[in-house]
Amino acid sequence: MNTHDSPPKAGTMQSWQRIARRIRVPLGFLTAALYIFELWQHAPRPAAVAWSLALAVLGLWLRGYASGYVKKDAELTVTGPYAYTRNPLYLGSMLIAAGFAVALESWLVAAVLAAGFALIYIPTIASEERFLRTTFSGFEAYCQRVPRILPRLTPAQIPAPQGASESAAGRFSFKLYRQHREYNAFLGAALLYLCLLLARPVVAAILHGAR
Repeated sequence: MNTHDSPPKAGTMQSWQRIARRIRVPLGFLTAALYIFELWQHAPRPAAVAWSLALAVLGLWLRGYASGYVKKDAELTVTGPYAYTRNPLYLGSMLIAAGFAVALESWLVAAVLAAGFALIYIPTIASEERFLRTTFSGFEAYCQRVPRILPRLTPAQIPAPQGASESAAGRFSFKLYRQHREYNAFLGAALLYLCLLLARPVVAAILHGAR
């Protein structure tokens, strides 16, 4: 979404933010606990990890690419990945989450992740769209040509507004990428993959040495 995962400052969205904040923490702990439990129960297969990496890398690339175009609530971004889907950042997050579920081959983790996205992202996207519809006159026309989540096969040709920044005009901006600190997503994913690959051997070695 054009808000770079930042909900608009509206009354209804603020109410949802309070609810979402309460949901995210326990949901995050639950997902982490399930992740560790499933990882300890079953060693990840190399083939599953390979498929997982394909999804996660694609999601990380999409989030990073989108972050170099979006200028929060200041402009309606219609170029780059936003010419294919209205929510490339959220789509990237879904791909990353799907990648970790594939790595563990766990339907339980996949179900918890899906529930989390449904509880947090669906209401957030709806509220953001209400904000963008009332803020930018071209948003309705943009919605008619670009799908909400699943991307188009070809980019929609939508003229950028006059006076738009280089990102809105169709050029990736490293300044925006750094400003949004999207590199943190890469660091977090790298840490999780290190956990995925090394947690079991390290814990097993510790337990074996303690005997």
